[in-house]
Amino acid sequence: MSALAQRPENPVVGLAIPHESAVLHVTGAALYTEDLAGRTKDVLYAHPVQVPHAHARVTALRVTPALAVPGVVRVLTGADVPGVNDGGVKHDEPLFPDEVMFHGHAVCWVLAGTPEAARLGAAAVEVDVEPLPSVVTLAEAIAAGSFQGATPRVARGDVEAALAAAAHVFSGVLEFAGQEHFYLETQCALAHVDESGQIFVQSSTQHPSETQEIVAHVLGRSSHEVTVQCLRMGGGFGGKEMQPHGFAAVAALGATLTGRPVLVRLTRTQDLTMTGKRHGFHVDWRVGFDTDGRLAALAATLTADGGWSLDLSEPVLARALCHVDNAYWLPHVRLDGRIARTHKTSNTAFRGFGGPQGMLVIEDILGRCAPLLGVDAAELRRRNFYQEGQSTPYGQPVRHPQRLHRLWQQVLDTGDVAARQQRIAAFNEAHPHTKRALALTPVKFGISFNFTAFNQAGALVHVYKDGSVLVNHGGTEMGQGLHTKMLQVAATTLGVPLARVRLAPTRTDKVPNTSATAASSGADLNGGAVKNACAQIRDRLTAVAGTVLGADAADVRIVDGVARRIGAADGIAWDELVRAAYFQRVQLFAAGFYRTEGLHWDASVMQGSPFKYFAYGVAAAEVEVDGFTGAYRTRRVDIVHDVGDSLSPLIDVGQIEGGFVQGAGWLTLEDLRWDTGGPARGRLSTQGASTYKLPSFSDMPEVFHVTLLTDAAEDGAVYGSKAVGEPPLMLAFSVREALRQAAAAFGPAGISVDLASPATPEAVYWAVEQARNAGRPGTPSATFGGGPAGATLADGRVNGARVDGVARMQNVRPESGRPDEVRHG
Repeated sequence: MSALAQRPENPVVGLAIPHESAVLHVTGAALYTEDLAGRTKDVLYAHPVQVPHAHARVTALRVTPALAVPGVVRVLTGADVPGVNDGGVKHDEPLFPDEVMFHGHAVCWVLAGTPEAARLGAAAVEVDVEPLPSVVTLAEAIAAGSFQGATPRVARGDVEAALAAAAHVFSGVLEFAGQEHFYLETQCALAHVDESGQIFVQSSTQHPSETQEIVAHVLGRSSHEVTVQCLRMGGGFGGKEMQPHGFAAVAALGATLTGRPVLVRLTRTQDLTMTGKRHGFHVDWRVGFDTDGRLAALAATLTADGGWSLDLSEPVLARALCHVDNAYWLPHVRLDGRIARTHKTSNTAFRGFGGPQGMLVIEDILGRCAPLLGVDAAELRRRNFYQEGQSTPYGQPVRHPQRLHRLWQQVLDTGDVAARQQRIAAFNEAHPHTKRALALTPVKFGISFNFTAFNQAGALVHVYKDGSVLVNHGGTEMGQGLHTKMLQVAATTLGVPLARVRLAPTRTDKVPNTSATAASSGADLNGGAVKNACAQIRDRLTAVAGTVLGADAADVRIVDGVARRIGAADGIAWDELVRAAYFQRVQLFAAGFYRTEGLHWDASVMQGSPFKYFAYGVAAAEVEVDGFTGAYRTRRVDIVHDVGDSLSPLIDVGQIEGGFVQGAGWLTLEDLRWDTGGPARGRLSTQGASTYKLPSFSDMPEVFHVTLLTDAAEDGAVYGSKAVGEPPLMLAFSVREALRQAAAAFGPAGISVDLASPATPEAVYWAVEQARNAGRPGTPSATFGGGPAGATLADGRVNGARVDGVARMQNVRPESGRPDEVRHG
């Protein structure tokens, strides 16, 4: 095993310890960015002036009325920007725009001594606009040819020949919505300027170094004049990877112009209407199977809803294309991607970063096609799993595919799946108006940034003369437990008790040029850097201990705070060793660095090995559906997940549970809606928790079993661990597929039903009706999108997947002229 992965005697990693800030969280003592404003004197509060048009040109901006409002100090406009008037890294996001690109776009900001004065000042600003044509839905963008950014392709083999030779060929269209991050803490930044003109920004950001860069270029300064600190975030989920930069720049600009600290803190409605979401997608696909139900070929075009600017849409799309295969071998494949430009908030990173969208494509295809092939859906999935020696469509060998089979079998065994399937069949036979179903789905998720340069991290570790240890690293804490894991890594590497180590807030003047805490890479990258720094100090100290103990340094081990020669009972205590090192003038601090090895990626041809390894998991979900209303409940979920050799099991289990529930929210509950007509066209109509339904305690599985795969150490990763942040979200596909199967149980055997995403109770009801209609003589067979024929949602999306122009029982239609058309006609 590699030195990076090998664990020493009595490691602190692997212990199930609570989150390092758990007590602060539950007692309300944890400080967040906005809390710091209450500890700061003479703070000014910023409020945006939002324009209620999806697309419009600003023809006049009159700020004088705002200055007459008591308490208003200044109005920030584009004329005040000394540097670059842009809040993004692509230079396509004007900080103070003269063209409104989405409903609620801020054109200027009002600064006042109180939040209420700032709000009243913003209401007094007069903005004249010339409305322009807008593109709101994905369907409109595709019809208008409204696209932006790159158009990547992932391809292998001869798709058309393989489809022509396939025994069964189906085609369809899938469209699914995005997701609101709904982090508990909204976007927030507090900036002030010191006596030397240095700008200090406290920001709720997942990417402090990039926030620093954007603030610097807006102010026309160098990066060394700007320091960004992230104390902690009240959730991020990807929504604070790119989106915080502009808000931090507004705060910093205001602070430099007024000489007073400035707080930008969005209200919930502002956050919902001004920030990007998970990308929704439109997918056209054709798939071929052989006579055994094995995938022969897949051709698909994925169109992502990018919103008004690029943001992270290009890498999100690239990761989506690289995850369409999920856990399945595709011998012949062609995947085309494109990004639609719509007049909505710019969509951005969200937990999974395009991976969930890509994986949903193949899972939906298998779920829809299984009944048409006469194969059980779980068996169809298992039959197509990757095997040893196979590689992904983009050319990366799939290591440890046997883990998929181990995970699958363990869920079958520990979840008592076979016996429960029999009980479900008996229940369904006895209950005509209520049906149950159980579905299994796998996950294979690549870990590393698509952009190779981001796969690096730094750390700075201090050991003080009293033996206490302070760790700085480049990762940010958003509740996911990264700091907890870094404490465990440091304590393990140094060989000291956990209580001797403390974490410092993440700051750009301590660890520079950091990557975002994203792509599930926080523990891998920062853990490698922390381990490297601590190992340097440990090696210096073992040399000192060797002189004291009369032993070779190579024979000294520091365990539980005592340095001993191997096999010896006596040794030198940590505190004494540190003092001895100080008096010998031995360096007691170190800068650590880590870069992920073995990565290579050619984005121009979408080929290479962009991921260090794959994280695997399997979930089995059992649901019950009411046939009268479409209401459902998740009766039980069994998960076995591969986190390698866990750094912190309690943290990892919590991440798996939370990720699964967030994924189930995206797939079944959370329904973003925009007005598509009238004077409010382009307005987000789901502007709060009252209209945007989030998962709650009542949506949790009634029985929820989460198990970590054993004997799964990952060589080449810090202490044999694997990432855990994003992969569990996709385990929630099992819930959606169980709902599909339960809806189908209301119809004749072998029926394939479509299911909208999100699969709300309304959508499930229409899927139930589709199944029922399939068993009624004389019923028209064309049923679209999980609802009545041709049913559309308020935002213009067809309610679920759809297929053009063929009146069939299923929306998944066999290709014209193929044997399947006769078989399923």
